[in-house]
Amino acid sequence: MMSRQAFLCSLGSLYLSLLFVFLLMDVYARPANNSALKEKPADNKDENEILPPDHLNGVKMEMDGHLNKEFHQEVFLGKEMEEFEEDSEPRKNRKKLMVIFSKVDINNDKKISAKEMQRWVIEKTDEHFQEAVEENKMHFRAVDPDGDGHVSWDEYKIKFLASKGFNEKEIAEKIRNNEELKIDEETQEVLDNLKDRWYQADNPPPDLLLNEEEFLSFLHPEHSRGMLKFMVKEIIRDLDQDGDKKLTLSEFISLPVGTVENQQAQDIDDDWVKDRRKEFEELIDANHDGIVTMEELEEYMDPRNEYNALNEAKQMIAVADENQNHHLELEEILKYSEYFTGSKLMDYARNVHEEF
Repeated sequence: MMSRQAFLCSLGSLYLSLLFVFLLMDVYARPANNSALKEKPADNKDENEILPPDHLNGVKMEMDGHLNKEFHQEVFLGKEMEEFEEDSEPRKNRKKLMVIFSKVDINNDKKISAKEMQRWVIEKTDEHFQEAVEENKMHFRAVDPDGDGHVSWDEYKIKFLASKGFNEKEIAEKIRNNEELKIDEETQEVLDNLKDRWYQADNPPPDLLLNEEEFLSFLHPEHSRGMLKFMVKEIIRDLDQDGDKKLTLSEFISLPVGTVENQQAQDIDDDWVKDRRKEFEELIDANHDGIVTMEELEEYMDPRNEYNALNEAKQMIAVADENQNHHLELEEILKYSEYFTGSKLMDYARNVHEEF
C-alpha cells in the first residue's frame, strides 16, 4: 500500500500539473495583439474582395514589380485557363487545345500567323477585362452598404479593417467620433498606400467618393490610363536605386528573390535574373538604350496596346516554330503545350491526325 507521505506527494504533483495546464490555457486564450478592437481572424475571401490584387490577369508584370509567370497562358487561354490543370487528363486537354487552334486559325489554312495570334491575344485580354468588371460589381456592393452608388474612404477603411480582424462596429464608431485608432504599424502602412491609390482613382472633381467605375480603377489599375501611370510610378519607385525615376538593367534585375542557401536555390535565382534580363533588353527597353523610362514601362504594361499584342504573338510563335516558317502548326503547339497551357501533353504526335 502507498504510504500517507507518498500519497500526499503524488496529490501535490497532480495539483501542480493541473495548475500548469490552466496557466497555459490562460496564456493561449489571451489575444496576441495589443488592440482591444481586434476580433477573430478575417476570412481571406472577404479580404481579397476589397484589396487590390497583386496579380492582374493579362498584365505582363505584377503590382510588386515581379514578372507575371502565367502571362502567356492567360493571353492564350483566357477564361479556359482554369480547365488546363496539371491533374487534368492529357487526352482531354489535347482535344481542348485542338479546338483552340481551330478558333485562332480563322482562315483555316492549318497554321497560325502572327496577325491571327495577335487578334486572339487581344480577344483573350478583353475576356480578362470583362471578368474583372463583373467581379467588381459584386465587390462594390460589398463595400457600399447603403447602396447609394458611392463609397467613401471611411466606408472602405472600415470594411478593410474588418477584413483584418478588427471589430467593425467599434471601428465605425471611433471613425465617426474622430477618435484615434490603435492600429499596428504594418496595417497602417498598407492603409496609407491604399489611401494614395484611392486618391488617384478619384476622378475630377475629387470628392473622395468612388463610384463603381472609379472603384474598378482602384482595384484594377489596368482599366484606367491614369491608374496605369500610378502603378508604373510605384514600380519604378520600388526598383529605382539612384532616384532618377528611370530603370537601368542592374536595377531591374536586383529585386531580391530570397536568400540563396543551396545550389538549387542558386539555379532558381539565376533563372529569375535571366528572365528579367531578357524581358528588359528585348521588350521593355523599346529604343535599346539601356534605360527604361516611365513612358516605356507604361507602354509595356498596357494590356490593350496592340503593338504589344503583336510582339507577344511573334514571341509565342518563335518559341514553338521548329520549321522556322514564322507560323505555328498544330503539331508544334501540341509539342510545346506546357508553354501555352501550363500542361504537358504526352503522345501528341501519335493521336493528332486521328483526332483533328
